Amino acid sequence: MSKLRSLTFKLLAPAMALSIGFASSPADAGGKKAAKTAAKKAPAAKKVPSLSEVNKKKLLERMAGLKFGMSKDEVLAQITKSLDEAYEEKIKATTDIRTKDRLRAEKKAEVARVKATYVTFEQNKPSPWDVSIIEGEFGHGTEEAVMERWINSNGKNERQFFFFYQGKLWKTFISLDVSIIPEDKRNFETFQSVMQNQYGPALVEPGVLTWQASEFKSRAIDKLKAYDAIGLTLENPSVDKELVALREAKAPPKKEASSIIRAVVDDKNEQIDVKANSGGVDAVIKAQRGGK
Repeated sequence: MSKLRSLTFKLLAPAMALSIGFASSPADAGGKKAAKTAAKKAPAAKKVPSLSEVNKKKLLERMAGLKFGMSKDEVLAQITKSLDEAYEEKIKATTDIRTKDRLRAEKKAEVARVKATYVTFEQNKPSPWDVSIIEGEFGHGTEEAVMERWINSNGKNERQFFFFYQGKLWKTFISLDVSIIPEDKRNFETFQSVMQNQYGPALVEPGVLTWQASEFKSRAIDKLKAYDAIGLTLENPSVDKELVALREAKAPPKKEASSIIRAVVDDKNEQIDVKANSGGVDAVIKAQRGGK
């Protein structure tokens, strides 16, 4: 009998030791279980489809000879070159000296207009683009700037924005004209279908389509409701990552609401001392009445 007990103990000893080991480390077991649960819950990263060579070429044509890393003067030189080519045909098409001079003056004025639109986004200083079709495409106090060109001729109506970081071109934003699309069809579904037919499958997110190439990223942005337009960007992805972190670091702190507003929105406060805050109430009323 004693031999049987001894043999049974020997057979069960490894299993008992393993059981004791697990029992003595509940934190480890719980940690592993939590890790597995977190891994299951973590959403898979959304993959941006790669552009085909044909569609990549189509999008690069939108750069019109521009390259990432160009300075403001180099961008202006490229714009001047494209205007020279466009106006040369018009100038050759007429023999009238006055018409030729007028066309040359128009070209010169166009370059001057583009140059005059250059704006830097300084810290704590509003810009004319803070509420516009390109809002959200830049940050303040991050060494960013923008320059604009409006093409409105020969049936073409586009606004081109050239974004600079530390004085170098890193992104273009084109506001595409959608007037050719019937008004009842100007919606996200039509926008999605047209853009993917043009440039291939994209990562589809609310209001945005995204494509990826080795040297650039492109986004098509739904601006139909607010601006009756579609935004198309081509951007340097490495600069984009750098600016996302920089903008977050430079973002101004959120302003704290007044005690009256906090009291109104906080359902834990059952009473509001209006008398003690009568000055704040008057200020709100005056603001709503335009200060009268």
